[in-house]
Amino acid sequence: MAPPREIRIAQVFVQLADSLVGDFDMAEMLLQLADACIELLEVDAAGLMLVDASGELRLVASSPDMMHDLEVFELQSDEGPCLDTIRTGKAVINIDIAQARERWPRFTAEALESGIRSTHALPLRLRGDLIGAINLFSKAEQHLSEGDVALGQALADVATISLLQQPASRDHSFLAEQLQVALNTRIVIEQAKGILAERSGLHPAQTFHYLRDYAREHKEPLQSAARQVIEGRLASKQLIPEGASAEG
Repeated sequence: MAPPREIRIAQVFVQLADSLVGDFDMAEMLLQLADACIELLEVDAAGLMLVDASGELRLVASSPDMMHDLEVFELQSDEGPCLDTIRTGKAVINIDIAQARERWPRFTAEALESGIRSTHALPLRLRGDLIGAINLFSKAEQHLSEGDVALGQALADVATISLLQQPASRDHSFLAEQLQVALNTRIVIEQAKGILAERSGLHPAQTFHYLRDYAREHKEPLQSAARQVIEGRLASKQLIPEGASAEG
C-alpha cells in the first residue's frame, strides 16, 4: 500500500536533500526532481530548462526521456509554456492545449500530436534572478490546485538551490559557471545516447534508460557513465541486454 501523499512529499524532499551530499551527481538530481514532479503533481512528464550565459534557454533534464523531442521543439519554435514563463517571470498554470492554438500555434500542434492535453510551467529563481523553468505536461485535461502549485514551486525552488549550492556572498560569475556545468552535463549525455542508439538500433530514449540504470547499479555519476561511452571505454553490450527491441 502506497504511503499517504503527505508522507511521500516528506520522503521526496529528504531524498533530494540527501542527493546533495557526498558525490554530487547533477544530472541524476535533476532527473529525480523531474520524477518527483511527475509523482507528486500527478502529471505525465516534466522537464527543466535553464538560461545559459548567452541568455538562451536550454533543456537540461526531461522525464520520461521520450518527451525530450517535444521540449526541444518548444525551444526551436520559440513558443510554449516555459518560454512564456521566462519572458514574464510568472508561472503558466492550467493551460488546455486544445485551447492554446492562437497563443502557441506550432507548439500546440506538436503537443497534441504527442498526446499532451494540459501543460504548466513554473519559474526557477534565485533571489530575484530568473535562471530557468520547470515544464509539466499531462495527457489528460488537468487542473492544478493552489496547493499543487505551491508544491510545484517548492520543488522548483529545491531545483534552484540544488543547482547553485551557493552562499549569498557568491557572485553572478559563479551562477553562470554552475548553469554551464548543468548544460554541459546534458550535452555529454545526449552524445552518449546518440552513440548507443546508432550502435544498437534503439531509440535514444531507450538507450538513456539503460545508461541511467547502469550508472545507478554501479553507483557512478550519470555523466561519468556517459563519458565512458563517448570515449569507447563502455560498450553498448555492457549496457543494453542482448535482444532488446526498438518497441520495448
